[in-house]
Amino acid sequence: MNSPQFSAEPSSNDTAGRDLTVSDVPGLRPQASGDDRAPLVFDVIIAGCGPTGATLAAELRLHGVRVLVLDKETEPASYVRIVGLHIRSIELMAMRGLLDRLLENGRKRPAAGFFAAIPKPAPKGLDSPHAYLLGIRQPVVVDLLERHAAALGAQIRRGSAVAGFAQDDEGVTVELADGEQLRSRYLVGCDGARSTVRKLLGVGFPGEPSRTETLMGEMEVGVPHEEIAAKVTEIRETRQRFWLRPFGEGIYSVVVPAAGVGDRAEPPTLEDFKQQLRALAGTDFGVHSPRWLSRFGDATRLAERYRVGRVLLAGDAAHIHPPTGGQGLNLGVQDAFNLGWKLAAQIRGWAPETLLDTYQTERRPVAEDVLDNTRAQMELHSTEPGPQAVRRLLTELMDFDEVNRHLIEKITAISIRYDFGEGPDLLGRRLPDIDVHHGRLYELLHRGRGLLLDRTGRLTARGWSDRVDHLTDPTAALDAPCVLLRPDGHVAWIGDDQQDLDAHLARWFGEPTEGEYTERRNGYRE
Repeated sequence: MNSPQFSAEPSSNDTAGRDLTVSDVPGLRPQASGDDRAPLVFDVIIAGCGPTGATLAAELRLHGVRVLVLDKETEPASYVRIVGLHIRSIELMAMRGLLDRLLENGRKRPAAGFFAAIPKPAPKGLDSPHAYLLGIRQPVVVDLLERHAAALGAQIRRGSAVAGFAQDDEGVTVELADGEQLRSRYLVGCDGARSTVRKLLGVGFPGEPSRTETLMGEMEVGVPHEEIAAKVTEIRETRQRFWLRPFGEGIYSVVVPAAGVGDRAEPPTLEDFKQQLRALAGTDFGVHSPRWLSRFGDATRLAERYRVGRVLLAGDAAHIHPPTGGQGLNLGVQDAFNLGWKLAAQIRGWAPETLLDTYQTERRPVAEDVLDNTRAQMELHSTEPGPQAVRRLLTELMDFDEVNRHLIEKITAISIRYDFGEGPDLLGRRLPDIDVHHGRLYELLHRGRGLLLDRTGRLTARGWSDRVDHLTDPTAALDAPCVLLRPDGHVAWIGDDQQDLDAHLARWFGEPTEGEYTERRNGYRE
């Protein structure tokens, strides 16, 4: 074939936009009279409507899964905290057609200076057209993701806290704080570091408690910017956990080490900030009128398991670490992209037997690596002579492009390679947003399906066309004859042999549709 061709089937069995009933769930019936369990109306209940929970809800809805998101808070957080979306998260947003809306509300910044805040420029030639940091208000991110999920048909209930649950062979009964009982096939805890779901599930959360704490807030100041900038520059020569950054309209973001480790449940006071500013800078800069005040520690913990039966964990419910490097929100969103299509496949009935278990085998090692790099970064923030000597040495080493690139790719998650077995280096890695005929690759992934990108024109995904789209494009900017992409953009297969492709389609996307596959096989014999 000499011209690009794209084939895709429309999604089916979608109930977006109308109320869900028991009859909406294939193969399920209302509980018999006398059964005290609630009717199984939902496929998945998600506890927590932060970035991870909202992303997961949207990913599930792309596949017609019936989703209810519960959040104990009656309203989203009102305080305005600036977060950074790293390269891989930006790519994922582009895959689902959300990036333009985020760009309208954020600001691009260089992909540099992430590791322990060591000020080095971004390496040249990072393998992504989205090689930047997107600074954006966290409430904007949450609102956009929540609206996206709702537009796809997810139900979201605020002011509803999970108080208990019990699982059996058919599903999970979830009890809310007000006594109401709900039932679904699966429950996913995206309910944060103090996850109720994780605690009730009895999953261990080993790691290290906080040894240091940092105060963070937004407030007005009473001195000129020039005076603040000069003092901050002086102090940051030895203390990286200190800054006052203009936020606009006279508001500053203030970060300062706390006097000690306190009760995380108790927010700090403005006087706490003043005392610490005076202790370190000799002045409190006249801070007043705070918008919000909080504290964070350097606790580092990782859930022993991400899945127990029909209950799973994602985001901060599965892992916590210090915010250095800005990886927390990104790690949770990437969990959701990995889990969403796999859980949907399980519910839709086409998942290979071990597919859902690959969520833990792929994502938990990634979290382990993030915990390790944040531990290392926190050591480099220490003012002790030993860590400061190591920091100076690493600063010199980062002048080598290979060192700087390795650390930036680690922080931004573009170097992740899942273990799919032996094969070319690209196998298991994400495919960047390459040029394809009349556009970009990620424009073809908006529906959250697999994709066969075929430069030979000889292959087919028939038999899996309800799960995998097919683009024949000899001009695609790809150094391989053909690749099979998972819905999260990772390369599941590379080659040009139809039989080998069929085996990998079955490995990731289950058994083929019998009629279509048989018709194709008969066509080959003729």
